[in-house]
Amino acid sequence: MPYTYKCLNPIAKIGLKKFGKDFEQVDNVDKADAILVRSAVMHEMEFSKQLLAISRAGAGVNNIPLERCAEEGIVVFNTPGANANGVKELVIAAMLLASRDITGGIEWVMANARDPEIAKVAEKAKKKFAGTEIMGKKLGIIGLGAIGVRVANAAKHLGMEVYGYDPYLSVDMAWNLSRDVKHVTDIEDIYSKCDFITIHVPAMEATKGMINKEAISKMKKGVILLNFARDVLCNEADVLNGINSGKIRCYATDFPNTVVAGHDHCIVIPHLGASTEESEDNCAVMAVAEVKEYLENGNIQNSVNYPACDMGICMGPRLAIFHKNQTNMIGQFTKEISAFKHNIANMVNKSRGDVAYTMFDFEQPIKKDMVKKLEKIGGVYRVRVVREK
Repeated sequence: MPYTYKCLNPIAKIGLKKFGKDFEQVDNVDKADAILVRSAVMHEMEFSKQLLAISRAGAGVNNIPLERCAEEGIVVFNTPGANANGVKELVIAAMLLASRDITGGIEWVMANARDPEIAKVAEKAKKKFAGTEIMGKKLGIIGLGAIGVRVANAAKHLGMEVYGYDPYLSVDMAWNLSRDVKHVTDIEDIYSKCDFITIHVPAMEATKGMINKEAISKMKKGVILLNFARDVLCNEADVLNGINSGKIRCYATDFPNTVVAGHDHCIVIPHLGASTEESEDNCAVMAVAEVKEYLENGNIQNSVNYPACDMGICMGPRLAIFHKNQTNMIGQFTKEISAFKHNIANMVNKSRGDVAYTMFDFEQPIKKDMVKKLEKIGGVYRVRVVREK
């Protein structure tokens, strides 16, 4: 039987082709082993017992009920970094738009398009749209993940002085970061020193509204603020107050809403960060690869609700158990396995917060009665037979 998948949004064909002959696309979501999604909201969806995985072709997963999926043993993936270059380029474009009133100038040309003297009049009008260059200016980056690092490196090449803040900077990102970027350990250094500030952190309880009245009060007068991560990171009412007081010169965001759309000194873009052919292709390829690896081998990479786990290619009987991260779970599993005289050839256990994931390889076919016994252990969410023989 082939594995089945359902796309809730259009997913680039270059990615779907990677599934191959052992995968079949279905129309009925209740018949799907995996779901691929971009922006469709899934919080009200009921999931069938057949569903094993959800892969978000993008970084943000606020449209997916992560905790409920974890408790149902459904692994949720995202595709970090796949659209990073597309977002980076839009951030650089937004810095240029904000520092020089390019949009105002274009709008003037549109309004005067029928004036036969437009070229002559433009020479007088253009002084209204004069701006500043970004070369030599200080850029502060909050969050040095896949996007933040790319923005930092690109800004250095444009002659900016770059400051980066990230208390959780990973080793991989550190290796990719230009050594000329000044890594600061106090976010207030970003606020007080930088002419431009751009935010690249995930939306969590700890980061929601982090750019607020207090943070803005510590910023330089005339700062340009950019938000291409998540709208909830900024208290936009406080941002508008900052604009009205002259503290903030311009606010550029990729998230249109009734608070900022049409407001003076706001550049509001209709969520175009990842809207490039290349980004959509990259996300699709990565999302499909994650689903394939998980369905075929039980391995987890880039999950947002379960730990990363890799036990290599599945060559024989393999069992995966989703469970609470609590004491004596492994002991209970091995007790039942021993009772059924199954010899464990290999085992791995990984945890993440309140949940854990355990895989076993066996030397003989997996007995259905053993699976039923394991499912009845308290704290077990799901038992999945990856391969029976």
